[in-house]
Amino acid sequence: QAVPVHTIYRPIYLIVFLFVSLSFIGGRVLERYWPDGVINALVWVGSCWLGAMLYFFLIIFFLDLIRLSNAIVHWYPAFITNDYPKAKQIAALISVGIVFVILVAARINAMNPRLHTVELTVPKVVEGPKTLNIAVASDIHLGAIIGRERLANIIRLIQSVHPDVVILAGDIVDEDIGQLIRENQGEMLREIKAPLGVYGITGNHEYFAGVEKACEYLTAHGITMLRDSVVKLNGSVYLVGREDRSARYRGTHGRKPLGELMAQVDKRLPIILLDHQPFDLEQADSNGADIQISGHTHNGQLWPLNYITERVYEVSKGYKKVGNTQVYVSTGAGTWGPPMRTGNRPEVVNIRVTFQ
Repeated sequence: QAVPVHTIYRPIYLIVFLFVSLSFIGGRVLERYWPDGVINALVWVGSCWLGAMLYFFLIIFFLDLIRLSNAIVHWYPAFITNDYPKAKQIAALISVGIVFVILVAARINAMNPRLHTVELTVPKVVEGPKTLNIAVASDIHLGAIIGRERLANIIRLIQSVHPDVVILAGDIVDEDIGQLIRENQGEMLREIKAPLGVYGITGNHEYFAGVEKACEYLTAHGITMLRDSVVKLNGSVYLVGREDRSARYRGTHGRKPLGELMAQVDKRLPIILLDHQPFDLEQADSNGADIQISGHTHNGQLWPLNYITERVYEVSKGYKKVGNTQVYVSTGAGTWGPPMRTGNRPEVVNIRVTFQ
């Protein structure tokens, strides 16, 4: 409405609008066929538009409420009513400025994940070390948006805590591992080191990328994928890694019931459950898990979407005790779609567990 009619600006606006609004879809559809440089440009433009679109919508919604109130009360001042077309142009420029500032701040925020430390106590007796130092990174989303620079920053945070074990809690890759292979990001994953190993679980995006190829690639670069499987650390702590819920829709075999997995462990010892999507938390408690680590939610990633994730998930971010199970849901280390975050920080989590 702010673009003058019967001017060259109208068709220019339409062309630009169609380009940015279709870039993300076009980039995702064509990413296996066009050169990386072109695809990356399309995905970046489209991803930024996804973020901009949310805040433009909120602004338009707010402006429509103002227009509705004026239609009822007629309170507009003279400087608006005397030149309404100009007032709309000023409103449009202010709106673009507001969205631009939000996106720049959100981009800076997304580029700087924090290190968040969580202290937990599990009242079970173990032989050997009475502590376990865990580094957790979920939802990295390696691919066109999360490249080598951001991965290097995440790895630096992981290694800074000198972890005993590293857990990559799903959505390690985004939607196509071709970019990872061409940029050789796997070699960077080899830099993640811990005495007791580096373990990963599948998330929904491993299934988007082709779960078998994604897991083969990650395994080949030093990550032990726990796919409905159990491993024992230091002879006294169990890691139970679940296949992502997406297996029921995209796989041929679904995933094993949690009870079947827990039948493989000695419940007198500490049990750490890894499940990407934090649904059905009461199952972790009823099956004897001491700790559950999840991700997936991004806590909405962009405000105010966190209000939606808070209604969908019992825990959208952070810590909660569910029965006897201590649950931590990470906001994630990377981003999906818009390469930005508002309302929460990306994080690498240092979970320090003390046993009896």
